Amino acid sequence: MAIIEIRVPSIGESIAEVTLAQWLKADGSYVNMDEPICEFESDKATLEYPVEASGLLTQIAKAGDDLEIGALIARLDTSAKQAESISPIVERVPEPPAPASVSEQPPKSVSYAEGHPGPAAAKLLREHAIAPQSVVGTGREGRISKEDVEKKVTDLQANPLPSATADSIDIPINPSAPVAFSRIEHREKMSRMRRTIAKRLVSAKNNTAMLTTFNEVDMSAIFSLRVRYQDEFVKKYVIKLGFMSLFAKACAQTLLEMPEVNAFIDGDDLVMHDYADISIAISTPAGLVVPPVHNVESLALHEIELAIKNLADKARSGKLSLEEMSGGTFTITNGGVFGSLMSTPIINEPQSAILGMHAIKDRPVVIDGQIVIRPMMYLALSYDHRVIDGSSSVTFLVKVKELLEDPLRFVLGL
Repeated sequence: MAIIEIRVPSIGESIAEVTLAQWLKADGSYVNMDEPICEFESDKATLEYPVEASGLLTQIAKAGDDLEIGALIARLDTSAKQAESISPIVERVPEPPAPASVSEQPPKSVSYAEGHPGPAAAKLLREHAIAPQSVVGTGREGRISKEDVEKKVTDLQANPLPSATADSIDIPINPSAPVAFSRIEHREKMSRMRRTIAKRLVSAKNNTAMLTTFNEVDMSAIFSLRVRYQDEFVKKYVIKLGFMSLFAKACAQTLLEMPEVNAFIDGDDLVMHDYADISIAISTPAGLVVPPVHNVESLALHEIELAIKNLADKARSGKLSLEEMSGGTFTITNGGVFGSLMSTPIINEPQSAILGMHAIKDRPVVIDGQIVIRPMMYLALSYDHRVIDGSSSVTFLVKVKELLEDPLRFVLGL
């Protein structure tokens, strides 16, 4: 008998522990070489783990276990043949016997993954209160993917189910059962990414002298720029000119002028950068991630837009690599897409500053002694006062405001 021990692989230099998110193969089943048997959830991403040989799987660790790198999770008997595998036991509702005229058909083989949602899909199912049994899985071996759930949500929105009536309910109604004022509770384990986010936010709050300064920017010039050139921009670069690339470019230019805002503390030293790697906050089903766009100061607007779109697509599909998640000298987060009018963003350690964008609202402002209505956005700059003085933080925000209100200045490099 040839037994191979399967252990938690090394995922990255900074990762010492992972969570076994779920098994993709049942205990006692036969797996083929390069076939994924489980999913590991690290601080930053969820990764499938393929086996290096074919054989009979014996599980050691359980789904949900927190495991150190190198911990034993399973054994693989490579001397076993596929016929020796133990079929997973699937509970079925008893069916009435078929009529004598119908010939018996052999039962259909059921994959362990069939009908099971992945982590991102499971979260969407909970958010929209959708039963997994109502979703057809199109992923590997019938697994329910995030795209399957999104399609189900779209179908339900387009074709809502009719309201249930007493006559349409198959189960007996208990008049004494509570309907309103429910006190039902349930408990679920936080994902590793959510636990990591929680630790880092508390660390940033406790270990930095964080303050926030505010300003507002008139978005009229940017609106006019996008209206005037959007069609030509899309025709040439096959991507829209968004707000984020303009904000990133304005910040990058200002960061090079004010290197202290682009620095961070390392022991008793300040690490300065002659480049601007700007981390963009992206909301995903698993939590907020902040992958950086490198050398924003050297990129054209369309290159920034393409880089952000590529990172966002990968983040939401769980395909960001650890390298793509690492680094960054400054962060931009846009709470405005969710309707936030004003907030105080938390620094993304070890960086020293983060810019918060917010919702654009038409407000009355005084210009040349006249009250006019303009599309206005509040900006917030949270900064580490150990590195950045109050005057520097205000100056930085004013410079960014001036560039955004006259975008041709940074397009021309002025």
